[in-house]
Amino acid sequence: MKKFFSRENIPFFLQNQQLRLLALVIFGLSLITLVTGFLMNWIFGTVVLILIILASIMSYNTLIELSSSANEYISDLSYRIKRGEQAALIQMPIGVLLFNADQTIEWINPYLQRYFGDRDVIGYRLEELDPELAAAVAEHGDQPATICWQDYQFDLRVQDSTRTLYLMDVTKYAELADQFEDEKLVIGQIFLDNYDEITQSMADTDISNLNNYVTNELSKWTQTFGMYLKRLDDDHFFLLGYANSLRRVEENKFRILDRIRESTSKQNFPLTLSIGIAYGERNMNNLADLAQSNMDLALGRGGDQVVVKAEDEPARFYGGKTNPMEKRTRVRARMISQTLIELMNQSDQVFVQGHHQPDMDAVGACLGIRRIAEMNGKQCWIVLDEQNLHSDIQRLLDQLKLDENISASIVSPAEALEKATDQSLLVMADHSKASISMSKALYERLENRVMIIDHHRRGEEFPENPVLVYIEPYASSTCELITEMFEYQSHDAEPINKIEATAMLTGIVIDTKSFSLRTGSRTFDAASYLRSAGADSLLVQQFMKENVDSYLQRNHLIESVEFVNQDMALCVGENDQAYDPVTAAQAADSLLAMSGVDASFVITRREDGRVGISARSLGEINVQVYMEQLGGGGHLSNAATQIEGQSVEEVKQALIDILTAPDTQQSESN
Repeated sequence: MKKFFSRENIPFFLQNQQLRLLALVIFGLSLITLVTGFLMNWIFGTVVLILIILASIMSYNTLIELSSSANEYISDLSYRIKRGEQAALIQMPIGVLLFNADQTIEWINPYLQRYFGDRDVIGYRLEELDPELAAAVAEHGDQPATICWQDYQFDLRVQDSTRTLYLMDVTKYAELADQFEDEKLVIGQIFLDNYDEITQSMADTDISNLNNYVTNELSKWTQTFGMYLKRLDDDHFFLLGYANSLRRVEENKFRILDRIRESTSKQNFPLTLSIGIAYGERNMNNLADLAQSNMDLALGRGGDQVVVKAEDEPARFYGGKTNPMEKRTRVRARMISQTLIELMNQSDQVFVQGHHQPDMDAVGACLGIRRIAEMNGKQCWIVLDEQNLHSDIQRLLDQLKLDENISASIVSPAEALEKATDQSLLVMADHSKASISMSKALYERLENRVMIIDHHRRGEEFPENPVLVYIEPYASSTCELITEMFEYQSHDAEPINKIEATAMLTGIVIDTKSFSLRTGSRTFDAASYLRSAGADSLLVQQFMKENVDSYLQRNHLIESVEFVNQDMALCVGENDQAYDPVTAAQAADSLLAMSGVDASFVITRREDGRVGISARSLGEINVQVYMEQLGGGGHLSNAATQIEGQSVEEVKQALIDILTAPDTQQSESN
């Protein structure tokens, strides 16, 4: 009896609670009707009973049929779902692999089996079967990842709880993504650096031949790499291409720079190019602006180079292997001088600061700006931290203290920050990187009121909104640039005095290695002006003297000299001994006096704990490029960097790796 009333024998409709309730209601109504009928008349009651019985039989049969159909439908649906699950597991285009705790494969679906060919996989450890796939699983763990395996792209998923590996082939989608990236637009600007200087003394026929040669060379170059070129002006071209073309050009290292420079040099009119290329921006206006900015950066670094940069990404530099040709004019110096006077007149006071641990060029430039401000009736404060100064700067400060007017104008970074107002002007002398300023806090306070005067090549780090920029990599020193401005000041004002002129002349002498490097006709003109203003050559020599300890340290460093690539001298100090940065720089300068040395590098531990590299060259080797790869910068023949968190030996090895890289050696041979 219990078996008869089991769930399996109960009709489908009675297994549902709502249907059972409905059946009870109908049964109750029928019972009430039957009782009422018998109370009224037994014949009527009998008829009602017969009708109820017939209706119940018909309803029961109908519900049984419905129940049978529903059960059949559910059974069929359940069967189809199970078959679908099995078929999907076996035939779906997703690889499934089950493994045990020690990564022994227990099951694999046919889709994934085909990537292993006819090899047996069951019972083998994944590492033995395919080390590449095992390494990818171990690397990414249960984190979703896209991997490259057997020349295909897969989405990898590993479910640790069930020890199941899923691989979905997304090669087609990856190819579409790569195609999308390859076809992103790239915009470039090409500028002929010294076109005006070269063509001003050439005959019309020679100019026409030069134009044809440059256009043909650039056209062949762009056609080779699938780019579009349009000449906009005599010295200006527009470049349009795709990202894949840019990658191939970068692999070629922009050899077009060397080809045009070397070919035109043989004809005694060396022409150089500056190129700015932008990519990665979907807005064409922004892309064009970025390309122009990149070309300005290339020109600011001295030209003869390429700057490739996307928004919010570090710039990549190519070329820049030659000394920049002097092309600044006195007209530009006069315009800068007049603009500086206007900015000073619009300011309530002026602050001038060099880089931290300043050299004579930085301090001399600050003194020059202070004098120009005084000539125009403006108070100028020289921001200087008098802690940890080198001996030559300390001797200069001792002399400056004898001049009460100058001495009162020297303030500490903290005092300068208190004095600064929204109407103040900040002049950054002998540097353009806020990170190395004497007071970075002062720069941040006056970042919208900043002027830059520098002779180093412009780096990627640069103030966003300077009110005036005067960067001339062709100049020997910042003191030379500022000296030229004195010619355009009022003759009624008090002129530059002896100590100021001497300090500025010392800056020029030190930066030119006593007029032996980076010296042009304008350098001697500036030195002549300073001498006529009272600069004392004996005092210059006094400032340049070094103490006995520095002399011994310098010689100690030189004793450790070793050679890299035959023409590069390398000296390394002890990791546990701190050296003065000036001593390291002097050692690098001394190495250049040795026969066969074209470039020198001195690596030392600094007093602040960082490892510094002082790099020098005679001009044939661009040491700035090497220092930029290590986070520094500077000039083609005078550069440096400071590195945190590494030992001297680690920095040495990193530098040797850069100097001995194939690209480095190839660029030198060019």
